[in-house]
Amino acid sequence: MPALIEAVELRKTYRVGKVEVPALRGISFRVERGEFVSVVGPSGSGKSTLFYLLGGLTRADSGRVIIDGNDFAQLSDAERTRMRKRKIGFVFQKFNLLPTLDARSNISIAVDIAGTNGGCAAAYFDKIVGLLGLEKRLAHRPSELSGGEQQRVALARALINKPAIVLADEPTGNLDSKNSEIVLSMLRHSNRELGQTVLMITHNPEAARYGDRIIHLRDGEIVSPEKDPQWTAPH
Repeated sequence: MPALIEAVELRKTYRVGKVEVPALRGISFRVERGEFVSVVGPSGSGKSTLFYLLGGLTRADSGRVIIDGNDFAQLSDAERTRMRKRKIGFVFQKFNLLPTLDARSNISIAVDIAGTNGGCAAAYFDKIVGLLGLEKRLAHRPSELSGGEQQRVALARALINKPAIVLADEPTGNLDSKNSEIVLSMLRHSNRELGQTVLMITHNPEAARYGDRIIHLRDGEIVSPEKDPQWTAPH
């Protein structure tokens, strides 16, 4: 069976004026179905660039991103958009909630965008909201929620369509320890109980250890744990 996520010799370089800044230098790896993988490394290591490439939000200069057997490079823009809507749930560090909508609508809008015609059963909605402790906050707009509550709404939105893949970019970067624990526990629950494959970008060693496996990035390359001893996975 093919891997659910496969990166093959991914390269991406940005231009800053006349200067070329390599972000990824030909990295390759696989994520199998049902894995929870943490991608770690210092600032500037290429983590966020990798997140955007794997989500089909930007294109690599060279190399391939293969999601569930589909090569992003071979898909039209419309086909890539459709795949993102149906197969991938995104969790961003800055939440990206719509300020004019309450929490309930910010979650359920993902169903409308995906075009699943109300395929999210009320019982599943209630389950996700309950696990994230949002039952009493659904009528509140983002400006009326704490940062931790906003991130929990964003996570519920990412999970509500039951995506095969959850991509999370620094999901605890702006949170206190209590809300970080809630978010990380929910990601682990979605992986172990809901069967979703999770790839999480993080600079936090404690958050990284929620994953089954850790991929270490430095200067746009995958390196061995020995080169970043602070990221040593638990035994």
